[in-house]
Amino acid sequence: MTKRSQSVMDSVWRILFCVAVLPWCLGATWALALVIRSAGSTSLFWVSVLGGAAAWLAVFLLLPKPLWIYVVGHELTHALWAWLCGGRVKSFRATARGGEVVVTKSNPLIVLAPYFFPLYAVLWAVFWAVASWLGDWNAYRPWFHFGLGFTYAFHVTLTAHILRVRQPDLDVEGWLVSSVVIWLGNVLVLLVALPGLTGQVSLWTALRWWVERTGRFLLWLTSAF
Repeated sequence: MTKRSQSVMDSVWRILFCVAVLPWCLGATWALALVIRSAGSTSLFWVSVLGGAAAWLAVFLLLPKPLWIYVVGHELTHALWAWLCGGRVKSFRATARGGEVVVTKSNPLIVLAPYFFPLYAVLWAVFWAVASWLGDWNAYRPWFHFGLGFTYAFHVTLTAHILRVRQPDLDVEGWLVSSVVIWLGNVLVLLVALPGLTGQVSLWTALRWWVERTGRFLLWLTSAF
């Protein structure tokens, strides 16, 4: 097979992948909207989370952007997902201008994880879990939610900021596949996290809504055509 034919086949497979995954993206987004609506009564949670997000937005807009901290988290996320997928890290470099991590294994999740996996928010949640295990921190739970809002907004804003510049990570899988994976990854992070944080619906219910809404969309699509 010539390089041209291989390139055409790769493009076809990528398009087919996106067509297959797109209904699941829409179904997950629909399910996330239902989870957020169900959690509307948890006003203290939302006030704390949105307060944290607003605090970060003030930092983002008024102060120099801490790009080095973001790049460190970006490259650490590559390394973490490589490790989770059975790979090893061979080298690591991070500066305010960019970074690079060399791993022994690569796949779309490893390549694109920094764009949907909010590492600092996860680390903040791990810290809180350990602190709560060591002592009673329930009285400070609004500060936990505030920190989640702050760190998640950090992830969203700086990810959007660097995506304005050409990213080699996205060239690996192509912009079409990368966009679909990043979209689904970001939605699933919230779809999995919010039920446990708000306590209004179970994780099982959220996942069931995802499957049901994807099925509804597919039924509508088949009936339309």
